[in-house]
Amino acid sequence: MDKPSNEKPWGGRFTGTTDAFVEAFTASVSFDHRLYAHDIAGSIAHATMLSASGILSAEECAQIVEGLTAIKAECDAGRFVWSIALEDVHMNIEHALVNRIGEVGKKLHTARSRNDQVATDIRLFLRAEIDVLLASLKRLLTALVDLAEREAATVMPGFTHLQTAQPITFGHHVLAWFEMLLRDRDRLREVRQRVNVLPLGAGALAGTTFPIQRELSAKLLGFDCVAENSLDAVSDRDFAIEFCAAAALMMVHFSRMSEELVLWNSQQFGFVDLDDRFCTGSSMMPQKKNPDVPELVRGKSGRVVGHLMALITLMKGQPLAYNKDNQEDKEPLFDTVDTLAACLRAFGDLIPSLQVRRDRLRAAAGTGFTTATDFADYLVRLGIPFRDAHAIVGAAVRLAVARECGLEALHLADFQGLHLAITEEIYSVLEVDRAVAARNHVGGTAPAQVRAACQRARGRLAS
Repeated sequence: MDKPSNEKPWGGRFTGTTDAFVEAFTASVSFDHRLYAHDIAGSIAHATMLSASGILSAEECAQIVEGLTAIKAECDAGRFVWSIALEDVHMNIEHALVNRIGEVGKKLHTARSRNDQVATDIRLFLRAEIDVLLASLKRLLTALVDLAEREAATVMPGFTHLQTAQPITFGHHVLAWFEMLLRDRDRLREVRQRVNVLPLGAGALAGTTFPIQRELSAKLLGFDCVAENSLDAVSDRDFAIEFCAAAALMMVHFSRMSEELVLWNSQQFGFVDLDDRFCTGSSMMPQKKNPDVPELVRGKSGRVVGHLMALITLMKGQPLAYNKDNQEDKEPLFDTVDTLAACLRAFGDLIPSLQVRRDRLRAAAGTGFTTATDFADYLVRLGIPFRDAHAIVGAAVRLAVARECGLEALHLADFQGLHLAITEEIYSVLEVDRAVAARNHVGGTAPAQVRAACQRARGRLAS
């Protein structure tokens, strides 16, 4: 049976009951109950430390651990009944513990506040979620390398300003996605390091008078170190903001990838086909195959960026130490984790099934004067200053546009009318495959370099 509102764990100095609306308004259990496993793990470690410090007896510790373990089993099975009257996950579990084992359960909160308790829970939660996200990200990164290696020699147009620029390889383009996401991996790893600091022992804000062993608690919970300052320990949410910043940037990268997939999948481009599993149809137009998954990923980027702004705004006006405002940190953090996990899964499934239309890519690479820069480079090698070479090629493009043909369709006499030094060699210079293969240096788009980059990428993934 739940305690009435005038019997709150903190209710000793109150004579009246909490207003029903206020009770519901201030409660967080509707969303923070997902922290239950981390809350129980933290409590077991805390009880173990209290026992090792002589604050609890070994028998009391054993009763508490046994009770908490049973409560976790109820939660895991979905049988635990959460009460808004008990406000949050912490008080719900503590209340259940006291009901289960009696007065000994009331000793668990010795040398601890909900302030350092919740800070510990969130860090335990986020650390575990980051590990899951990193595993999903590695799966996607591996799929990108596989795709890049498979399409290392597939020629396509590269774009700037969404205008045809120079020929590249599809594998080279995919490796650009890889680089963006690998930086995201590194950022997540760095965030994890700063997440993995133990606040427990900070109490409400000033520490505790009991002879606790914070280093033991840290060891039991797998934290690298303990928070140095009790005020900062309970009020810091930098780690959550930093995670959301890393997540927002990853979602921006996903959004850019999505935009390209949507464009490439359109009839106007026709560069790729998305598997039917990742598309839906129209309720009115029977011919439609809509790229809903990348469109939705693109849309969800705004959601995650919004959560980042919400957390930054949440913290900007708070004095030290803990304030009730911080209850608002969990929903944006939870949704950021869930959204990022879903998008990682979506792309992790989509990329291996992507069908690349090599014929359409090659045809597109041959249009839009993509080898014009190679033409200019050829003239420079003949001793013509680059700015003059640029002007000569511009005149050649103008002539080809007027004739509605490619540069390769111009006659040698046309080229020599622009500069007498131009020879038959110009036609090989204008070949797309030659242009791609010529960029044969580290970071270049040549197939040999793409394959070498794929090998390096696999080594970086293993580190």
